[in-house]
Amino acid sequence: MRYDHDIIVVGAGNGGLAAACRAAGAGYDVAVLEKHNLAGGVASSFVRGRFEFEASLHELCDVGSEDDPGDVRKLFTELDSDARFINEKNLFRAIVTGRDGYDVTLSAGRENFRKSLLKVCPGCEKSLDRLASMLDRTSEALAYNDSKKGKPNKLVMMFKYGKFLISASHSLDDVLRSLGFNSRERSILETYWSYLGVPADELNAFHYFEMLKGYIRHGAGIPLLKSYGLSLSLCDSLLRRGGSIRYNCEVTEFIFDSQKKVIGVRAGGDEYYAKHVISNVIPHNVFGMSGKNNVPEKDRRLLNARKFGMSFICIYLGLDKSAEELGIKDYTVFISHRKTSRLQYDDEENMGFYVVNCLNLAVSEASPEGTCSLFITVPVTNGKLMRGVKPENYYKFKQRIAEKYVDDLCSVLGIDIRENIEEISVATPVTFARYFGSPDGTAYGYRLSGWDGLMARMLSKGTELDIEGLTFCGGHASSGDGFGVSYRSGVEAADEVISKLGGKNDG
Repeated sequence: MRYDHDIIVVGAGNGGLAAACRAAGAGYDVAVLEKHNLAGGVASSFVRGRFEFEASLHELCDVGSEDDPGDVRKLFTELDSDARFINEKNLFRAIVTGRDGYDVTLSAGRENFRKSLLKVCPGCEKSLDRLASMLDRTSEALAYNDSKKGKPNKLVMMFKYGKFLISASHSLDDVLRSLGFNSRERSILETYWSYLGVPADELNAFHYFEMLKGYIRHGAGIPLLKSYGLSLSLCDSLLRRGGSIRYNCEVTEFIFDSQKKVIGVRAGGDEYYAKHVISNVIPHNVFGMSGKNNVPEKDRRLLNARKFGMSFICIYLGLDKSAEELGIKDYTVFISHRKTSRLQYDDEENMGFYVVNCLNLAVSEASPEGTCSLFITVPVTNGKLMRGVKPENYYKFKQRIAEKYVDDLCSVLGIDIRENIEEISVATPVTFARYFGSPDGTAYGYRLSGWDGLMARMLSKGTELDIEGLTFCGGHASSGDGFGVSYRSGVEAADEVISKLGGKNDG
């Protein structure tokens, strides 16, 4: 059967839902095609027993409050979403074990952040002043760039916003060194590296600073109804705006015309035609559904040169006592047995780095009364952790990895939760590959590093993956990793398409 729409969105993930809402709000007939029976992608949840666990997304950066909204809250407001958030005041607790290790907790709010860092790193006042100045100047540079619609005066950028150019062209570790931070101070400030997927000696400083500013200003923004609530709020907004969603509708082929323009897709034996297609599906998969002759050779070479971003092992624990009863005191704890982000990144086999979240300490009703849930996230960066795992020993591998990390967090945090585990579930890159359909189970798209870093992608935008009739959005798009930027990429993709199609109204 044939269906015709103005715009088709492939995939109801973060970027896809945002794109669909934006386009529908502009008056277009929008249809979202989703292969699963629920929306959200990584912004979804699942139930085991009496516990509802987050699949992956549990917080966003730069949400802010109703009185002082950040970019993410503004975006959800623009999309007519009724999503509700709470801001966690402690940014994180970071524990590095061993000799010269540390146990520190940093707070949100600019002054509180400064005080909490000086408490554990006395003497770094001047370096912090230089960092604050750099953060301010990069914000001013971005505002200037936006005012010039991405075409700023090069001399103005060079002489007035030189600090922006420095942060945009050097690694995070190099910039922090230049600001005078010692190795311990750098290690603490770089704690959030895993949220962007590459270690600090590769990570673009500007990219990290943009995330850090949002966290310092507002703290972590946590959806009150879990991340699936965010997805449902966007689904509701889409339907109110006249759009539609088809579930259990997996796209298996992209349809091209004789001029190699995308004009539709095939899904479930049906054909869906549109003036434009927006894909929330990673380009590798899209190209595999497009036919070799329809994809420009330069784009195939680009994707072949890119590396996939990291995946995760996630251990979900439902505990039969409250966090207070079990002695769990922190919403987020970063635990490492290696001191630098490079060692943490490279040494996944020997428990180099993992994150523990207890959502109940931010949202008390996150689990049934008298219980709590823990969420252990282990970055999988090079595949060594799962090397040699075969189907016949997959279950034992998951059991072994869960025991290993539960035992370690009990030892590091000085608590014992082993006898209180009521529900346990373990997801691996295999799980995410099966659910997302992404190569290697990556939830982060392509690794943002070196020649393929954020600034390079921003400067190349419009000249890469420029197949007529097709626009990409999501974590694999130009802005790269992160949940907030995935939503933003959807809005930007929709705006781009609306501009191409002419725009139906000012909604």
